[in-house]
Amino acid sequence: MEKIVNALITGLAQGSMIALVALGYTMVYGILKLINFAHSEVFMMGAFAGLFGIAAFGGQDAPLFAGVAGTLCAMAFAGALGVLVERVAYAPLRSRGRGLANTRITPLVTALGMSVLLQNLAQLLFTARYRGYPQLLPIEHTRKVIFVTSIVVMIGLELLVRRTWTGKAMRALSVNVEAARLMGIRTSRIIALTFVTGSMLAAVGAVLYCLDQSQVYPTMGVVIGNRAFVAAVIGGIGNITGAMLGGMLIGIIGEMTKLTPYSGLQDVLVFAVLIGVLLVKPTGLLGTTGTEKV
Repeated sequence: MEKIVNALITGLAQGSMIALVALGYTMVYGILKLINFAHSEVFMMGAFAGLFGIAAFGGQDAPLFAGVAGTLCAMAFAGALGVLVERVAYAPLRSRGRGLANTRITPLVTALGMSVLLQNLAQLLFTARYRGYPQLLPIEHTRKVIFVTSIVVMIGLELLVRRTWTGKAMRALSVNVEAARLMGIRTSRIIALTFVTGSMLAAVGAVLYCLDQSQVYPTMGVVIGNRAFVAAVIGGIGNITGAMLGGMLIGIIGEMTKLTPYSGLQDVLVFAVLIGVLLVKPTGLLGTTGTEKV
């Protein structure tokens, strides 16, 4: 029973970090109907920015200040990188017409290309070796901080989307971009803000993840990105609450699997759950089927 309780606690902490990354996927998809595969590499770059920020502000000599300052540095860098990716890779595609090939296939290939580009750029800048991340708190306290921080951030995002003008504009774009533009909403600005918000959330998740795992490396975004994408789809991609729920489920499933003789099949079970959910409810747990008038 003690092992199960510990696994649940660890699973909630892991799931909350995955949920922070999944929110970036689901926010962008909700507005642009685009899977931003470069998001996992923004997560990775945010982790490196957090490492350098923590070191610059004292590291283990001033754990609280360094942790907060390093996280803010990671958020600022990831937010700027997210906007850069959107402006360089995606914005030009939106201005070149609205044919099926342009709105579906080309952005998807571009997103994959940006992911590979950022991952190789990180290996060029930081080398492929693993770097140690400073342990600012004992591991049992770190996981409590991770869970509480993630919940606070997710509640803040929910309030942003539901209670502010910017959030209303985001929801308007998710329904119909053209209609939102006709109503006077500056769609390019709202799309950029969406990328900034999602990237900053990924940076928070990246720093928390690295504080828990005590290491950072250029390919770390692949595994976490895959799990976050699965979490977003399970919860209902485009649904913020669904992304949070999916992340928690993925975290708990992963930790519970470690208690069985099949701990090495963690990712297999995660994708099996994804397939099972989609077979029963193709839109995800909290996803809805939209109707389009023609």
